[in-house]
Amino acid sequence: MSKYLTYDQRLEIEAGLKKCLSFGAIGKIISKDRTTISKEIKRNHIIRKTGYAGNTYNACNHRSECRRKLVCKECKYPKKNYCKLCKLCNDCCDFFEEQICISKFKPPYVCNGCSDYTKCTLAKPYYSASDAHQIYSENISESRSGLLTNEAEISRLNDIISPLIKNGQSVHQVYVHHKDEIMCSEKTLYNYIDACVFDVRNIDLPRKVKFRPRYKKPEFKVDRKCRINRKYEDYLAYMERYPEHNVVQMDSVIGNKGGKVLLTLHFINSNFMLAFIRDSNTSQSVIDIFNYMYNLLGEKDYKRLFQVILTDNGSEFSNPDAIEREPKFNLLRSRVFYCDPSAPHQKGAIEVNHTLLRRIIPKGKSFDDFTQEDIILAMNHVNSYTRKKLNDRSPYETFSFYYGEDILRKLGYGPVAAESIIMKPNLLKNK
Repeated sequence: MSKYLTYDQRLEIEAGLKKCLSFGAIGKIISKDRTTISKEIKRNHIIRKTGYAGNTYNACNHRSECRRKLVCKECKYPKKNYCKLCKLCNDCCDFFEEQICISKFKPPYVCNGCSDYTKCTLAKPYYSASDAHQIYSENISESRSGLLTNEAEISRLNDIISPLIKNGQSVHQVYVHHKDEIMCSEKTLYNYIDACVFDVRNIDLPRKVKFRPRYKKPEFKVDRKCRINRKYEDYLAYMERYPEHNVVQMDSVIGNKGGKVLLTLHFINSNFMLAFIRDSNTSQSVIDIFNYMYNLLGEKDYKRLFQVILTDNGSEFSNPDAIEREPKFNLLRSRVFYCDPSAPHQKGAIEVNHTLLRRIIPKGKSFDDFTQEDIILAMNHVNSYTRKKLNDRSPYETFSFYYGEDILRKLGYGPVAAESIIMKPNLLKNK
C-alpha cells in the first residue's frame, strides 16, 4: 500500500471534516493513522479570505466600531460609506490588528464543519481536497527536481573551482586535492558547471565531451523556496490590490552558450527597454545591476521605476530577496514575481520587444565583442522606433513623458532621429 494519500482519500477527509468526524474516525475510513490525517490537514490546508452576503472580508479587531474613511489614497470603491466595507481595507490601514479565531489552534484546525462559517468575515483555514492534492503534487515535483543550495555556497565553491580550471586543471584534479574543502561529489561540480552557476563553462574544461541529450534536462534550480508567495497567481492578486503600480518585465537574452549575455528590463506602460551586458549568466551579475541602478538613480526614482518586477524561472533570477532589498539597510525597494514554468506569454511584451533587438543582433550572434556602449547604441535605435500601439510615438518619448528625460540621461540613453534609425546588423558592423 502506498504511504502517500490519493485524491480519493483526500475527498474522504474533506467529507469527514464536513460531517465533524474525529481524526480517528476519518482514519478508519481511509485506513490511515489519525496523526496522518492531522499532518495532512495542517500541511495542505488553504486560507480563504472571504466574507458573506452583504459583508466583505474583514479580520480587523476594530471593525465593529471603525468609522474611518478614505484610507486608500486612490480608493477603488469611493461609494463605500466606510473603509471597513472595502475588501482592501485590511491591506491599507495603518491601524489594522488581525483578529484570529482560537478554533484554528485545536482539532480539526480548519473551518470545514464550523456552524459560523457562513457568517464569519475572518481569514478561514479550509481543507479542500482538490487544492490539497495540487499543493502535494507541486511539493513532490519541486523536491524531485533540480539541486538545492544557496548563493553563499555557490560563491564559496566558485572561488575554489574557477581559478584552478582557468589554469588548465580538470575537475577531477581539483576535486582530488580539495575534497575536504568542496564537501560535495565530483558529479555535483559537473552539474554546477553545466548549469552555468560558476564563472567557468564547459568550454573551459580540457576534455569535456558533449553528447546529444537523450531527454530534455530538468530545469536547474538554485533554491526552490525563492518562489514562495511570488508565483504568477500571487502577481495577479497583488496587481488587483495595487493596479497603479508600475510593472517591469525582466529576461535574459543569450548569445553563444558560455559567453556574455544580456539582461533586459521592459517597462510595460511605455514599451521602453533597458539592456545590460553581463560577463556570465549568474545570479550575482543580476543583483549587481540592480544595486548599480539603485545607487545611480537614488531611492526616489528607483522606487518609481521598479515597483513590480515580473520574470521567468531562470537560475539567474533565483535570489529575489537581494533584488527586492537594498544592500545597506535591507529595506524593501521593489517586489519580484515569477511566471509559471513554460509560460512565456505571461510576459509577452518583453518577448515581442526582443524581436526588434534581434533585427540588430541576430540570434546566434555572440555578444563577447560587444561593450555596454554598443548595447546602449542598439537600444537607443530600438527605443526610438515608432510604435502604433503608442499612438505613433516612440518608447523613448513615452518614457520621458512618464518619468522625465533626466533619468534616461543618467542611464546613458538618448533619442535617435527618425531618419537616422537603423534596425539592421550593420548598425554594429564594426563588431
